[in-house]
Amino acid sequence: MSQQTDAVEADRELKRKHRAMWASGDYPALADEMLLELGAVLVEACGIRSRQRVLDVAAGTGNAAIPAAMMGAKVVASDLTPELFEAGRKEAANRGVSLEWQEGDAEALPFGDAEFDAVMSCIGVMFAPHHQAAADELLRVCKPGGSVGLLSWTPEGFVGQMLAALKPFAPPPPPGAQPAPLWGSEEHVRELLGDRITDVHTRKQNLAVRSFHQPADFVRYFKSHYGPIIAVYKFLGEDQEKVKALDKALTDLADSFGDAHGDSPFQMEWEYLLFTARKAAA
Repeated sequence: MSQQTDAVEADRELKRKHRAMWASGDYPALADEMLLELGAVLVEACGIRSRQRVLDVAAGTGNAAIPAAMMGAKVVASDLTPELFEAGRKEAANRGVSLEWQEGDAEALPFGDAEFDAVMSCIGVMFAPHHQAAADELLRVCKPGGSVGLLSWTPEGFVGQMLAALKPFAPPPPPGAQPAPLWGSEEHVRELLGDRITDVHTRKQNLAVRSFHQPADFVRYFKSHYGPIIAVYKFLGEDQEKVKALDKALTDLADSFGDAHGDSPFQMEWEYLLFTARKAAA
């Protein structure tokens, strides 16, 4: 078998693992409970309008795709994990909008060049392992002058730190894979997109999460709902010493980012980067 064939098969296996990871647990419930407002934030920042053709990359359950469709846009929601689409279709029906759902790898999108007026991703494309390949695809399918919008967890924010806390307990990443929270660094995204974009606007904001009474509640919930955490615990298996160490690391991290005063509920602030730009004219 040639080196090229080996590389292709290794990439296919990596994508199979990613699909299985995001299909595990119950990400639709997590997104519905905690993340809904983020999609609307991204849609507003992108200036999505009626009759625009819009692509939501790594769309998951359509957190951004559905609000875009509610603006009257013609929306395609694409994701490597089509198991997430059922919840998205139900939510779209509940909101009285229709959109297209299509399985697709963010690093090899199944669309033509310059096909969309706007291309966006809400805490989605950041999890594609090969950042430059994904960035190139975002721009390839966007029309010159079209808008590009990204909402990503920052490295220094809670989710970025949570993913970093998993690293010592997880198997080593495959060659060439980059940490997802780098997409929350303006410098990194500018480097990925280079001089192919103009009119860059960025800002950091916080998502207030009030779903948990105490840090341990967060750990229990994410161990049963969030694919990346489920995958690491599965890797640890019956090693109770490491399981307890990871439990403690995640509990301590949630506690350090949480805030509770008297009878007030436990609240965390999860920081993200909002990055919008236009694809430069050809």
